[in-house]
Amino acid sequence: MRYKKIVTDFFILMSLTTNISFIVSPNPYELVIVVATNLAATILKIGEGRVLSTEMLASSLVADLHLIPSLFLYFLGDHQEAVGLALGALAANIISVIISIIETIISAFTEEE
Repeated sequence: MRYKKIVTDFFILMSLTTNISFIVSPNPYELVIVVATNLAATILKIGEGRVLSTEMLASSLVADLHLIPSLFLYFLGDHQEAVGLALGALAANIISVIISIIETIISAFTEEE
């Protein structure tokens, strides 16, 4: 069992689900949690040696570059724009989860051989 993959996947999924929760009901605490979990997922993706690790890191950086300005805009009072940026981060997080699933399938096939 690879514990780093478990922790990384946990933060990827946590960021995705909390991002959805923030979009449904914008709450500043959820936005802070989304930013923190997404940054943690980004840090965990650095240095990964998997096949699609660069794509996963790129999608995480895109989400970061949406969520960090979203945090500032939310606290400046522009809630609608903050939710709009969080939607962009949601798209990047969905892509990250899809890449993670593909990576798991690839590793399952390579371990069998």
